[in-house]
Amino acid sequence: MPQPSPPAKKGRAAGYNTPNRFETLHLEPDPLELDDEDYKEKVPTQFLVDSSKSILAENNSPDVGFRFSLNPYRGCEHGCTYCYARPTHEYLGFSAGLDFETRILVKEDAPDLLRDAFRRKSWTPQVVALSGNTDCYQPVERRLEITRKCLQVFLEFRNPVTIITKNALITRDLDILQELARLDLVHVTLSITSLKRALTAMMEPRTSRPEKRLAAIANLHQAGVPAGVNVAPLIPGLNDEEVPAILEASAAHGAQWANYIMVRLPGAVKPLFIDWLQRNMPDRAGKIVRRLQAVREGELSDPRFGSRMRGEGELADVVASFFQLSRRRYGLENRHYELATDRFRRTGHNQLSLFDP
Repeated sequence: MPQPSPPAKKGRAAGYNTPNRFETLHLEPDPLELDDEDYKEKVPTQFLVDSSKSILAENNSPDVGFRFSLNPYRGCEHGCTYCYARPTHEYLGFSAGLDFETRILVKEDAPDLLRDAFRRKSWTPQVVALSGNTDCYQPVERRLEITRKCLQVFLEFRNPVTIITKNALITRDLDILQELARLDLVHVTLSITSLKRALTAMMEPRTSRPEKRLAAIANLHQAGVPAGVNVAPLIPGLNDEEVPAILEASAAHGAQWANYIMVRLPGAVKPLFIDWLQRNMPDRAGKIVRRLQAVREGELSDPRFGSRMRGEGELADVVASFFQLSRRRYGLENRHYELATDRFRRTGHNQLSLFDP
């Protein structure tokens, strides 16, 4: 394996910018610069305006449970080292490394674009996923409230929405979520990768800490909003041993279902993740890499539909059985929540009527 990069900058999981596969030139830092204290200083986040003219992304992957998704942001300040969405930043001319967590494109017009989409006669009422790529409750959402405004549009038109996030900020929007839930229009999944604060801080530096995510599940449950947990990603040799504890804690806080997704390291995510392993847990890096290869037929990623989510081979089967056993033990077996589509109304109502029956 290659030598690790210098220590990651404060609050960042990626240690450097990987080359963009679509660009012929790539800038490498001066080796002398790496010893400068300024190199280790916090890297500021830049927020850029995204001028997209449409907001709903269509998906035709057979192993993803939605057709349309909405992502208010491109790039994600959460900075999860393993994030499969990192390579999408390369389409924008950026790197999948530090750029992905420091150059965030903001879709300020997302609520208006969503309203326009729902008003079209061609729109068939159906579940929309928030988010399918980057987290809709990443830190800047606290200030911009784009996701909240989009939820108001979902309620206005009474179109169902499913949400997945790593951020307890979602509880800010309990007022809207309660109304959506009352009409069978929403369910929420909190992604919990580990219950260890130190590991979470290293691997997912700007996400909510585990206890806050569990508290969010409890708050959602108490408010009558269907909520579950996703152990995503599940990383053999790193967090697979935590599955029973995560599911037990989630059930105790009101989670109603549980799932997992096997880690996959497409494109530039592979060198970034290996670099992160070598920097943060050099004594375990080799073991974790070998286990990842064991569930990917000797590789570290698998783009094939179906197997990319669960892996293949003996170890992958053991992980699946272990998860199923834990899920059954804590009453979190798959429950199918059919969200309502027959309440949809084309024109929507004004803001004063959002919370009317």
